[in-house]
Amino acid sequence: MKILLVEPNYYTQYPPLGLLKLSTFYKQQGHEIRFVRGLVLVTGFYPDQVDVTSLFTWAWNPVWQCVEFYKALFPRAKVRLGGIYASLTPDHAKKCGADEVVSGLVPEVEDVLPDYSLVPEWHKKRRASVFFTHRGCVRTCGFCAVPKLEGKPFQARHSKSIRHLVHPEHTHAILWDNNILGEPHWRDVVEEIKALRLIVDFNQGLDARFINEDVARSLRGLRIPMIRVAYDYPKMGKAVKSAIDLLGSVGFSRKDMASYVLFNYRDTPEDLFLRVRDLLEWGVTAYPMRYQPLSGPNAFEKDSYISKGWTQEELDMVASARRVIGFGGALPAYKGLQNKFMNAGNFYEAFELRPHPTRPDKGRKGSWKQELSLMGKDHEYPTH
Repeated sequence: MKILLVEPNYYTQYPPLGLLKLSTFYKQQGHEIRFVRGLVLVTGFYPDQVDVTSLFTWAWNPVWQCVEFYKALFPRAKVRLGGIYASLTPDHAKKCGADEVVSGLVPEVEDVLPDYSLVPEWHKKRRASVFFTHRGCVRTCGFCAVPKLEGKPFQARHSKSIRHLVHPEHTHAILWDNNILGEPHWRDVVEEIKALRLIVDFNQGLDARFINEDVARSLRGLRIPMIRVAYDYPKMGKAVKSAIDLLGSVGFSRKDMASYVLFNYRDTPEDLFLRVRDLLEWGVTAYPMRYQPLSGPNAFEKDSYISKGWTQEELDMVASARRVIGFGGALPAYKGLQNKFMNAGNFYEAFELRPHPTRPDKGRKGSWKQELSLMGKDHEYPTH
């Protein structure tokens, strides 16, 4: 067979892992593969099958465009749609016109090395292998789609080793496990990464509630530029602080630690303020993450959901602060920002931006340089 693999033209900084695995699997079966991104007038290649992937539910429109385009371009081909959007909202996905909607994982490809030849720029410049060591999560957080996508934790691969999932030319490993410390064989994975001398990124973060002295010592020695945890609820503060202290005690720098901070779920603006203030006080970068449902009526338009505890104005204040006094959407623990939050009495004082001196009518639109100059001279960002 001839199979065309299609990644729609939505934003993502990572390669389409599912399609890369399918490419390896199909090639092992003797099929001929072509990969494209977006709407491409493919010539000289007439596929029997077109596999279109998908990402988040709010990025459905470019997915539908690809299905329509390639069905018209290759009317004799079977067009199949899979991926996250197709798995979370299959009823909506079926309306796109695909001949088949594939929901969930494809077990046959879980244990194969992705075909990085399809993404040469990533392969040559990033030199990073992306993989899961296991699927599912031991937690059942109400805001998370993992239980619906992957179910309870399970070993989706035949081997406990990850060596065969690392490309021999790659120097980095990006783990997409949803909660690796909840997986029984996480120590084996850590030791193998150390042995391979890989620079590792636990992309989804580490569960602070699992980090004790033994875990911190086990992580010591990893080449890990950034350690991420999550501070999703106010009650998690004690566990997050303990994890930060333990990691610091074994040699990790707090400048190389960051914490996701969920908001717009079941919290209030004041809850967010207190959690961000905690992290800045502890010397850790805070990364506010706005909750967006991946199912239901608000799933198909990004940032359309406003929880009962928030208003649109308050959500806009957070977005502006991340853009103006933050760095790449994060709020690093530099002295000026620490002072701002430590001296603030509430959410509004912490996230309010000072008026632009030449545009007083624009309210919160002041530049970050002007904002920082008012907060103090010491406003260097961490080197990472």
